[in-house]
Amino acid sequence: MMDFIFSFLSPEWILFFNRIVLGAVMIYYGAPKIRDLKTNAKEFNDWGFKPGILWGTLVALELFFGGLFILLGFYAELFAFFMALVMIVGVLWKIKNNQVWEHLIENFHNLAMCLVLISFGPGLFNIISSF
Repeated sequence: MMDFIFSFLSPEWILFFNRIVLGAVMIYYGAPKIRDLKTNAKEFNDWGFKPGILWGTLVALELFFGGLFILLGFYAELFAFFMALVMIVGVLWKIKNNQVWEHLIENFHNLAMCLVLISFGPGLFNIISSF
């Protein structure tokens, strides 16, 4: 029975699922930041990323539009690379500031999904591949 199920789970389908989930999660995290860039900039200033308007806006754009492009498979590997950089900075910042372990795990999880996409590609139904 398991062989039958796994025969339909080709690596391309698994990579596709990884891409869809990663893109959807990033859009979810980016949407509130895009809607309120002023508050997002203030948060980034408070966290020590100055000027907050620059870093907050860049991260908001990457999370929302990068997530959208990853979801669509439009240069997904490229946008996953930039997303991975955001996740690495997030992990390092959270470690430095003794953040709650659960929040750190989210960044590690998203980083791992970015690395899978960068390493193995976007899977099925991508619009334009980076490599």
